Amino acid sequence: MVDIVRKKKRWTTKRILTIAGIAGIVLLIAGSYYFTSGKTKLNRDVERLTISEVSKGPFQETIPVNGDVMPFTSIYLDAVEGGRVEEKYVEDGTIMKKGEPILRLSNTTLELGLVTQQTDVFNLITQMQISRNNAQQNTVTKLQNEADVESQLREAERIYNLDKGLYDKKVIGSQEFRQAENNYNYYLKKKELTDKILAQDSISTEQQLQQAKQSSEGSKRALEVMKRKVSDLIVRAPIDGQLTSLDAEIGENKTQGQRLGQIDKLSGFKVRLTDIDQHYISRVYTGLIGKFTFADSAYTLKITKVFSQVTNGRFQADMQFVGAVPKGIRRGQTLQILLALSDERQAVLVPRGGFYQQTGGNWIFKLSDDGKTAYKVDIQLGNQNQDYYEVLQGLKPGDKVVTSSYEDFGNIQELVLKK
Repeated sequence: MVDIVRKKKRWTTKRILTIAGIAGIVLLIAGSYYFTSGKTKLNRDVERLTISEVSKGPFQETIPVNGDVMPFTSIYLDAVEGGRVEEKYVEDGTIMKKGEPILRLSNTTLELGLVTQQTDVFNLITQMQISRNNAQQNTVTKLQNEADVESQLREAERIYNLDKGLYDKKVIGSQEFRQAENNYNYYLKKKELTDKILAQDSISTEQQLQQAKQSSEGSKRALEVMKRKVSDLIVRAPIDGQLTSLDAEIGENKTQGQRLGQIDKLSGFKVRLTDIDQHYISRVYTGLIGKFTFADSAYTLKITKVFSQVTNGRFQADMQFVGAVPKGIRRGQTLQILLALSDERQAVLVPRGGFYQQTGGNWIFKLSDDGKTAYKVDIQLGNQNQDYYEVLQGLKPGDKVVTSSYEDFGNIQELVLKK
């Protein structure tokens, strides 16, 4: 038998399918690489974009803040004593003089207390007068006793001296002399005792009168305090000024310490910054300057006081006018103020725009030299003001960039600009 030599096939079906599968995988990987690492592009009309030029110029970091115009001096009116509003003498906005009545409250407890205190003082004064009269009468009685004793002593002394002379001459006996001597010594002791009682009575009377006087003065002071408390039911202007924020209606009950209104001294205004972000609390201090425009004129303010308390992420500060005060400015007006946080310096600047919301200032679309495309470049921004961001890195003066919003760009790497 003769063997027949068969030629082996190089391109079998199995081999072709294997090669095709490998090629497909390679193409898939290549396509994936192309679409993930290559630049995705987006056509965009130039008219739909804001294109700005990077520049170099003077820069000062500022923040916009709201300020409320307030009187330079205000005094709050609080109810010193609680009560019912019986009468209003003036209305909100009235120009007041110091001491003029604003409204009257009634308080039956205080008024009854005043009557009771007045009665107590009257009774005490009456009792003190009776005690004084009794003391005086007692003193008169003792003085009369003293006078009688002195008279009796003088008579006993006269008889004693007379009998002593007669006794020495042997005219009378010792029994009669001794009687006269004993009688004299008796009235002498009685006179000493009477003087002592009178002295003690004088001291006791003085002490009683002093105690009564102190008690009376204490009662009178309590009466004066009660009178002041009752007089406080009439609320009066503490200073010359304008009555504002009056919050009281006839028939309304006001508790002790409740705010009734305020008096604004008409000697000038200040501005209270009410909404400074707590992020700036370490950078806001007395002496900082702010500017605002009113009636097409520019004005300057200076911080004079910073309130360190933070509420809802905000803190406050007071400013005073430097130089002229705007004519026609009124209490309660809100001013838009640019507060300077740094001195003016030269810096590379890019205009503010919507791009910052999507990029956080980390990158921006920069135009190519021919202006036909814009591509991503990394940047670093510093401080800002109402017009510009300070460029620290990534751009130079003369560069043109897209500063409008990137909201609908997605992950686009390059913009093709169409005119």
